[in-house]
Amino acid sequence: MQAHPNDPVANPLDGHHWTDYYQAVEGRPPRETLLMALAKFEAASPSATLQFAVDLGCGDGRDTVELLRRGWRVLGIDGEEQAIARLLSRADIDPHHLETRVDRFEVLTLPESVDLINASFCLQFCPPAYFSAFWQKIVTAIRAGGRFCGQLIGDRDSWAAYPHMNHHSREQVLDLLRPFEIEELQEEDHPGKTALGVEKHWHLFHIVARKIA
Repeated sequence: MQAHPNDPVANPLDGHHWTDYYQAVEGRPPRETLLMALAKFEAASPSATLQFAVDLGCGDGRDTVELLRRGWRVLGIDGEEQAIARLLSRADIDPHHLETRVDRFEVLTLPESVDLINASFCLQFCPPAYFSAFWQKIVTAIRAGGRFCGQLIGDRDSWAAYPHMNHHSREQVLDLLRPFEIEELQEEDHPGKTALGVEKHWHLFHIVARKIA
């Protein structure tokens, strides 16, 4: 699974603003890890309705919109007020099944018995000192049989040099996923660019995992 230039968010230290990022990725399709997770839910329970997902770092809603389109109830969370405002202004959302919250990872509380937690290209922004506790919140929030999907950045990623961003080796990722059955774990490690054209080295883990009972 390639990290396309229009996917992961730009490093806040590269001189760009979040507005630039939202404009750069406007109209992009949902991420592949989300589509993989949804396909697995649908294969197991084709007639299931009103399942509950939390979309962490939801941005302007490229994944949230797909969840709503498929009949999910969604809590969209982002640390940027602008992101939530852009999400709520979209004409293609069903507001009846959408709740939103502006919150930071380091102080975030999550609801109980969540069917799916989606975290597309956002978890690296949780400060390293808080990541372990935050990851445990994610694990605890997902019901048995529910899923996590999203990305973690690896220890060879350019952003691993920034002390405010967390990163993981493959062994550490596998350890984090011990409470889960790993359904997809794809690793990529190559030079590339951010959504805004800034050159960087990508080291990413693309994850879809089902929580073990």
